Amino acid sequence: MDGKRELFQKLQQDILLWQGFKPLSAGKAERIGLGEIEDAFPGNVFPKKAIHEFITILPEHSAASDGFIAGLLAVLMENGAACVWASTSRKLFPASLSHFNVEPERIIFMDVKTEKEVLWITEEALKCEGLAAVVAEVNSLSLIESRRLQLAVEASGVTGFILRKDENKTSSTVATARWRISPLPSVTEDGMPGLGFPRWQVELLKVRNGNPGSFVLEWAGERFEEVKKAKKQPVWAGAEGRQIG
Repeated sequence: MDGKRELFQKLQQDILLWQGFKPLSAGKAERIGLGEIEDAFPGNVFPKKAIHEFITILPEHSAASDGFIAGLLAVLMENGAACVWASTSRKLFPASLSHFNVEPERIIFMDVKTEKEVLWITEEALKCEGLAAVVAEVNSLSLIESRRLQLAVEASGVTGFILRKDENKTSSTVATARWRISPLPSVTEDGMPGLGFPRWQVELLKVRNGNPGSFVLEWAGERFEEVKKAKKQPVWAGAEGRQIG
C-alpha cells in the first residue's frame, strides 16, 4: 500500500508541474492573507503564476470583484511593482483604490475601443516580469486565448486577473481558478455610525487540482479578514430536554 501511495503522490506532483505549479522550497510558502481560502489551492498557497477568472455578469459582481482584486493588488504590489488594467468600458474610479492601500498612480490604465486590443495588451503586459499583475475586463475568452495568457504568466511569473461578463463556455478556458464575488451588507461596530468594512461572498467556483468552496471575507482596513459563519445552536424544549432545532 505504501508503494502505491508514493506512486500516486508522485503522479500528483508531476501533473502539477505539467500544469505550471512549481514546488516551493521549504519555509518559502508565501501566503497572502486569504486564510481558509488559500487552503483550497495546491500547497495551500494562492497561485501567483496563474490566470484567475472572475465571473461578472451583474454590475454588482463587477464592482465587488474590483474591490476584491484591489485587496489582492495591495499584497502583490508591496514590493513597489506596477500593474496594468485594460478595458473597453472601465467603471473603476482610480482614487477608490486608496481605500485598499493601493496607490492609483502605480496602476497603468489602458482604455481602448475593442476587446481584441484588450487581449493583445493583456498578453504583452503579462510577459513583462517587472509587473506585479495585469487586470483585463472582457466579455468572453476563448480556449486558445486563455492558453496564450497562461503561457505568458508561466514564463514571467506575473499574476493575471480576467473579469469576464459572459458566463457561457466558461469550461473552455484554462484558468487556474474561477471566482464569483458578490457584495454583502457591511457590519458596523455597536454604537458606531456610518458604514462598516467592505464585505463579500467569495465563491471559488473552480480550482485546478484544488477544492472549490464559498467563503465570507471583508477588507478590514489594511488586510483581508475572514468572517466565520456562526454555528447554529440546538434548541431544547420540554422536561425531557428534547432537541427541536
